[in-house]
Amino acid sequence: MNSSRKMAILVTVLAAILWSSGGLFVKLLQQNAWTILFYRSFYAALLFVFVYGKGLLKFNKLSIISSLFYAPLLITFVTSTKLTTAANAIFLQYTAPALVLLLEPYFIRTKLKKINIFTVIICFLGMCLFFVEQFTKPDNWYGIWIALSGGFIMTGMIITQKMNKPEFLPGGIFIGNLIVCVITLPWMIESSWPTPTENYYLMILGFGQLGLGFVLFLIGQKHLPAIESSLISMLEPILNPVWVVIGYGESPGFWAVIGGSVIIAGLIFRLYWIEVREKLYYPR
Repeated sequence: MNSSRKMAILVTVLAAILWSSGGLFVKLLQQNAWTILFYRSFYAALLFVFVYGKGLLKFNKLSIISSLFYAPLLITFVTSTKLTTAANAIFLQYTAPALVLLLEPYFIRTKLKKINIFTVIICFLGMCLFFVEQFTKPDNWYGIWIALSGGFIMTGMIITQKMNKPEFLPGGIFIGNLIVCVITLPWMIESSWPTPTENYYLMILGFGQLGLGFVLFLIGQKHLPAIESSLISMLEPILNPVWVVIGYGESPGFWAVIGGSVIIAGLIFRLYWIEVREKLYYPR
């Protein structure tokens, strides 16, 4: 594995870890979802200005399309996390890897590998185990359907980002955050000012969880195929319920733990197959 690929995997893993903290802070905050969305995207946009500066002025048609997926993705995640369990919200959003796998060869002309199909099947089996308990006694069907729609939206964002040139990606994310701020501005105006503790949580969500998470993810996407970026990012739904259990006391249940273990095993097996077996038997 070359150094650029190693670095890409590392920063994508770090991005997934940062993203995984979102459910906890959304649960801890007392504000409604729309107010949280405003501050989160506002702080993330500020970070992008600091990191990319004038580079944010570089955007094209695909950047705009990507931003139109990105904005509703943020909205579906936060609103579904408020309406149902954090585990439900994040796991249903992560139906995206299978959809990316199906669409990436068509849009980006990549090769469809059998190991990718096998891995996605394993991941979905893990998700099915997770919902053995969740679908028999759902917390809120409305939240569940919003979270599921986030999976389709996330697919569109990943594909359009991968189709675009790297220098145009930050501009699309920045525009998406501005769109969220415009949409949610009325709720922010009507709500009371956050307390120092609440603002601290909102800054963690904006600067760290969302902003820095996407900065690292964009770096990783330059050297990884979309399906691999998406699959590595599935560490987010694995860790998300863990932080919520530790910090908020919302337990995903026994079958969620089993399902999460199956997903982790599938990801580890795929990485082993790609990085060890294929190079051992089919050296390039």
